[in-house]
Amino acid sequence: MRIALYGGSFNPPHLGHLEAVRTVLRMLSPDRLLVIPDREPPHKELEDGSPTAEERFELCRLCFGDLPGVEVSDLELRRQGKSYTYETIREMESLFPDDELILVVGTDMFLSFEEWYHFEYLFSHCRIAVLSREMDDQEQLFQAADRYREKYAANLTVLSQDPLPMSSTEIRTLLRRRAGSDCLPKAVYAQIIKLRLYGAQPELSWLREQVYPMLDEWRIAHVAGCEGEAIQLARYWGEDPELAAEAGILHDMTKRLSLKEQLILCEKYDIICDDAERNTPKLLHAKTGAVLASVLFGSPEEVCEAIRWHTTGKADMTLFEKLLYLADYIEPTRDFPGIDDLRTLAYRNLDEAMVLGLRMTIQEIRSGGKEPYIDTLTACEWYENRLGERRI
Repeated sequence: MRIALYGGSFNPPHLGHLEAVRTVLRMLSPDRLLVIPDREPPHKELEDGSPTAEERFELCRLCFGDLPGVEVSDLELRRQGKSYTYETIREMESLFPDDELILVVGTDMFLSFEEWYHFEYLFSHCRIAVLSREMDDQEQLFQAADRYREKYAANLTVLSQDPLPMSSTEIRTLLRRRAGSDCLPKAVYAQIIKLRLYGAQPELSWLREQVYPMLDEWRIAHVAGCEGEAIQLARYWGEDPELAAEAGILHDMTKRLSLKEQLILCEKYDIICDDAERNTPKLLHAKTGAVLASVLFGSPEEVCEAIRWHTTGKADMTLFEKLLYLADYIEPTRDFPGIDDLRTLAYRNLDEAMVLGLRMTIQEIRSGGKEPYIDTLTACEWYENRLGERRI
């Protein structure tokens, strides 16, 4: 049996790694291909804030796990200390003494192979398959291969391919800038965002792609309008516009759900509800949306709290919470008596805008024969008192 081994830090595993695995499958036809993320790379330190070895293993499983004949192995994760390939090959030889082992390496690792721990043992106990990283490094690889063959009698194969020139270091930087999704398999990117690995911030276009299918079609215009208004308010009042956009995109993500579906989410995520909320999906969607923003997209607390209070409001809201509340109220698709005054106040005095918006909500609910939710009443009273105190 022919077993190919492809190791590395995979920090994170990207489309270049995926194409490399496909090249090995296509050109070498191994019976098995083991992707082996290391615990502690011996040739370099992992960047501060990198995921744990277990998290990188899961990213590899998401990246490679669906390819036929490919397995993601925890062989090196089960060992403590630095992950030396020499030890991995010895362990594989003991497990599969009659099988051919093929060690897959990239350009940088191959050119520095003589610096590896017990590299001569690797040359004599396995076949080395080399993958180019850039289009113009083939000649350099062939020269190194000829030298290794002559000096060490190494069994080498340089694989011809059209590489995808990608750098994990550059991708990590892109992720922190709300970019990089085009360099990663979809499932890997979603997991990175969910856990906010590498300090990643989701691309806003990607968030829309995830959230819009969750909405009624007619509500998409409102959500887009809320996002745009939140950005403008954030810029005006000195908050992070991209974080405001994230909150705007996510704020109604569970609004489409029925009361029964809302309550199922409440039970699943231990969301505490009172009797009024249990009978009002409009109230519940703020709570369930806040939780799912965290669970599905790893949104920070300030975004989740803004979503939590964007419907009812509450006493003593943060600046960011007020911005989302008002953006939801005054976004461009809204049209009702008094909205022009509310839009003007939102860019003049936020507390006065909160009072006007809350009073409008209370009046609308009471005109329908219902009593407003307690948080809305409390919030209105709190802001009225605050304005009164300021005017003394």
